[in-house]
Amino acid sequence: MKITIVAGSNRREATSTKLCRYVEKVLTERGVQVELYDLYEKPLPFYCADDEQVGESVQAWKEALNGADAIVLATPEFHGSLSGVLKNALDFTGFDQFDGKPVLAMSSAGGAVGVSSLQQLQTIVRNVHGVNCSEWISIGGAQRTFTAEGEPEDAKTRERILRTVQYFVQMTEKLRHS
Repeated sequence: MKITIVAGSNRREATSTKLCRYVEKVLTERGVQVELYDLYEKPLPFYCADDEQVGESVQAWKEALNGADAIVLATPEFHGSLSGVLKNALDFTGFDQFDGKPVLAMSSAGGAVGVSSLQQLQTIVRNVHGVNCSEWISIGGAQRTFTAEGEPEDAKTRERILRTVQYFVQMTEKLRHS
């Protein structure tokens, strides 16, 4: 099983990216092949429907999603929405990248939780025929603190993330074998 995790922030040390790295570690320890696609490290040009946009960065982006059995999309929550960086990246995609694939949405918000961005991500996933995971991960406020080893400091946050990731892996396995 291969899962592509998309870190949808334009900040080097974004807590949403730290969350991605933690989920990557959890999945790898479970024997899952993981590709972390960090949009800060691999920026894309602005999407323009008038252009073919077949440059190397866009090709690599699409290939990372094409080769995945499942996808994790992570975003910081800005003004009640997903990041512009992630939305721009998703504009390059479509059915070829998402059709029938399980997708887990994750967010990191300055407030208590980032529900608006998660709902918007799920709407986008539905429109490209992905299969939304019924669980999601949202960290906010003090839950966004990570140890030097990259784990969430809060034990309840770790437990919730582990439970959701396990659910997502089981969902992916079931959909792969159906």
